[in-house]
Amino acid sequence: MLFHLTVAYLLLEFARPQELVPILAPLRLPGLVAGALALALILSGRISLSDKQTRLFVVFLALMAVQVPLAANNYRALIGLKYMLITFLVYLGIVIAVDSLPKIRTFITLWLGVHVLLAIHGIAARGRGVGGFIGDENDVAMTINMIVPFSFFLAQKEPKRAKRLLYIGLTALFVLANIFTFSRGGFVGLLAVSLCCWLRSPNKLRSAVVIVALGLLVSLYAREGYWERIQSSWEEGVSAGTGEDRLYMWRFGWKMFLDNPIIGVGQDNFPARFAEYEGDERLYGHTRTWRAAHSLYFTLLPELGLVGAIIFFGMVYRNWKDVAAIRQSIRLRPYAHALEASLIGFLVSSVFISTLYYPNFWVTMGFVVALRRIVMLEQPQGNEALASAKIIQTRARPRPL
Repeated sequence: MLFHLTVAYLLLEFARPQELVPILAPLRLPGLVAGALALALILSGRISLSDKQTRLFVVFLALMAVQVPLAANNYRALIGLKYMLITFLVYLGIVIAVDSLPKIRTFITLWLGVHVLLAIHGIAARGRGVGGFIGDENDVAMTINMIVPFSFFLAQKEPKRAKRLLYIGLTALFVLANIFTFSRGGFVGLLAVSLCCWLRSPNKLRSAVVIVALGLLVSLYAREGYWERIQSSWEEGVSAGTGEDRLYMWRFGWKMFLDNPIIGVGQDNFPARFAEYEGDERLYGHTRTWRAAHSLYFTLLPELGLVGAIIFFGMVYRNWKDVAAIRQSIRLRPYAHALEASLIGFLVSSVFISTLYYPNFWVTMGFVVALRRIVMLEQPQGNEALASAKIIQTRARPRPL
């Protein structure tokens, strides 16, 4: 039940059928499933704070709870805390319920299926997402970047030709969905993912051929004006679109951080406090008050300060350590490579998007912890088998006269 509820919530959160089918909206399915998931976690009796990421996540939530009465806009801070508490439940659901290799395979298959729906919708809607936190083109590109490594590395480990071609086809679909978004940050993130996939690939020549073929796909099917938009990332002025706009907001975000360096101004309070720092200055005559910072890092520092940054990057560091441990298992190595490239895609793409409170990173962290737990379960079994073999060998030796 815990496994199915976790999958159901991720389907509702990422594919968002309640946004596409209006009759489902009044049912408030995400809230119902989240409540059932909380109950299932309690009844399971398996909630544990033994994992370092889990403890850091709890401390992160505690910092957000402290911010609620201190923030200038208490309501926004409270809503932000509520959403992250639900995300924590989903994280725990993954860590606890995905506890075997067959479940990992099932979970990843379903995860790919959810992103196939998202990619098809993105292509049909010319880059737009299904809504919620995956509504903007940049959000779609970042989310797609994080799934590309899974289909790429599954294609490499799959012995059956038909399935291998299927995974390669899914990779091509995801890349195509990325370029339909016209996202410059998404393009940079895709380059980082591609480089990581090639470096971790056991067969670099074959992987290079696949990546070049996907690059040709981008060239052939890129929408008109795509390359001009990508090139505008390095230009300045009004024609550069959001590039100069982001630099403008980051400048005041840095000032906000310097004024509140320890714990920041509170979650979701960057937009509420921006007017205090912008003053009478206006970029091209328009205020940016009540707009997001358009960067994970310029959201994290102003809103949660150095304390929040240390906690967050502590989780990133632990993920990296765990991925290195997972890589030692031959059976799980492709998943370790996929998780590593997925995290890199998130961190690079998020330079340009306010993704701190999106579920993408936290769900991926749940995958990492779940896989590391499976590796730890395999090791004692391996040691016991080795010990048993030694005992049998000893008993089989002829006794000396």
